[in-house]
Amino acid sequence: MPVTIDESPTPLLAASGLAVALGRRPAPILHDLGFSVQAGTLTGLLGPNGSGKTTLLRAICGLVPYAGSLQLQGTEIADWRARALARSVAIVRQGAQLLFDFSVQEMALLGLSPHKRLLESTSARDLERAHQALAQVGLASFYRRSMFSLSGGERQRVYLAQALVQDASLLLLDEPTTHLDVHHQHGFLRTVVDLVKAGRSSMAVFHDIELAARYCKYLMILDRGRLAAHGTPHEVVTEAMLASVFKMRSRVSATATGGLRITYEQPMAQPLP
Repeated sequence: MPVTIDESPTPLLAASGLAVALGRRPAPILHDLGFSVQAGTLTGLLGPNGSGKTTLLRAICGLVPYAGSLQLQGTEIADWRARALARSVAIVRQGAQLLFDFSVQEMALLGLSPHKRLLESTSARDLERAHQALAQVGLASFYRRSMFSLSGGERQRVYLAQALVQDASLLLLDEPTTHLDVHHQHGFLRTVVDLVKAGRSSMAVFHDIELAARYCKYLMILDRGRLAAHGTPHEVVTEAMLASVFKMRSRVSATATGGLRITYEQPMAQPLP
């Protein structure tokens, strides 16, 4: 039965019986997923390595074939035209590799690609849009810098600016805080929360459960390609879930500000594959 992560009858994103199998793997990466996500929310996607988090994001972007149903705004992802889907969904990948150098401004402007005709020139309005996006991620003075000159964390913020320039309604973030120091982790996620409050929606992959619980309205937990838990952080992040999915004996407590604190005690023994 599909999981509804909101009570609205018109979800932004909905899946039913969703399965993804790639290459010659003997079993699907994703199995029988059913969920719906309402517009205007930040949903955290968590799970052990290999649980299918990035594969789910790729399916939403139309990059991998799937079985079952996966709908964006009521239309199957497979039925969207590629250009229209690129205008509606933006993805910020973890540590994207650069084969050629670009200036920060040029990289941000690439977000306009789904909106531009072939060989269409860049306008003054386009440049203003790029500079505004860079300012939103704290890189207003970096627009002339080379991408090769930036740290991993700075590059990650440029990719977020590129997604803002793209002006997609759904932002998919694949481990967006991995290369950021603690100051910029929280700054980055507060920027995302502000974007959601302004009307966008986001689904973000996390490894840090406490960080996801702090900033996300809802959490989805994947385990071996299946949906293991869903709901608000206080509903999802339990000692039983951490033991079952993440194989860690832990203690979960509430903080004075209403957040969650996880004290990891010891890993649990796992059977050999």
